Amino acid sequence: MVEPVLRARVAGMHAWPAEMAGYAFGWWEHGGEPRAGSSGKGVRTALAVLCAEAAGAPAEAAVDGAVAVELVHTFTLLHDDIMDGDETRRQRPAAWKAYGTGPAVLAGDALFALAFEVLAGSPGPHGGAAVRRLSADLGDVVDGQAEDLLFEGRPWTGPGAVPVDAYLRMAEHKTGALLGCAAALGAVLAGAPGATVDALTTAGRQLGVAFQAVDDVLGLWGDPATTGKPVHGDLRRRKKTLPVLAALAAGTPASGRLAALLSGPGPLDGDALRRAAVLVEEAGGREAALAEARVRLDRARACLRGVPLAPEPAGRLLALLPYVVGRSV
Repeated sequence: MVEPVLRARVAGMHAWPAEMAGYAFGWWEHGGEPRAGSSGKGVRTALAVLCAEAAGAPAEAAVDGAVAVELVHTFTLLHDDIMDGDETRRQRPAAWKAYGTGPAVLAGDALFALAFEVLAGSPGPHGGAAVRRLSADLGDVVDGQAEDLLFEGRPWTGPGAVPVDAYLRMAEHKTGALLGCAAALGAVLAGAPGATVDALTTAGRQLGVAFQAVDDVLGLWGDPATTGKPVHGDLRRRKKTLPVLAALAAGTPASGRLAALLSGPGPLDGDALRRAAVLVEEAGGREAALAEARVRLDRARACLRGVPLAPEPAGRLLALLPYVVGRSV
């Protein structure tokens, strides 16, 4: 229901940004040759549609919201890969490696603009409210990304170290805001009551923190063939992630050895990366991150159960939550 509209909207862009956008969505290869296989899980699309139905609206009411969120999500991925220097995405070169940095920035900008055009032109009386919702949530995403980038320059230990609670606040903005927006937009376009929209937004944000916690775990111990990311990539860049911060905060002998390893001179590579990953697990970082994901999933469930929702789509939403973060929790 959503993808044909999404593809049509992208096709209406300038041909060059449209080609790069389609590459980023996974629809085709560099040059526009059609590509077989999945273009992503469609989690945000599912959230938008199911939340509209749960709020008592037909699924069609959420299509523009779902399209806008998919456009914005891909915009953030295009720009994040550039900022983080990530050269691969879904087992192939990131868009900036395939097309160049400037063109990839342009493609992201085009998707950003198109998302607001889609919402502003949505039929019915609630398009303006949807635009305001997306704008506010994107402000949160920017705040979270800014904090994430600033964290990279802070020390691992001492007064300037990043506390776990600060990391979780960052994750709720950077990752949670967009999932919260996906959950809210369908309901907003359907004219759902404010209390219902707020509950769906909070559920999506809690789900986003759970997703980030598990994504951090996969960044350390996931199979690159599955995750599409190089193993230990976050550690190699000395990126602050939840398992590492939780391990450092645990105060165990492994925490001390980990701090000394991370704070040492020179780059981390090879054996040092493997030792660091082992120390994170020994200090309890892996389990702490997964435990946080479980807590956040429970909070998301409580939000959904705390307002009147249509039973069948609400049941699908509850079934979707653990799928989003994976079976490891």
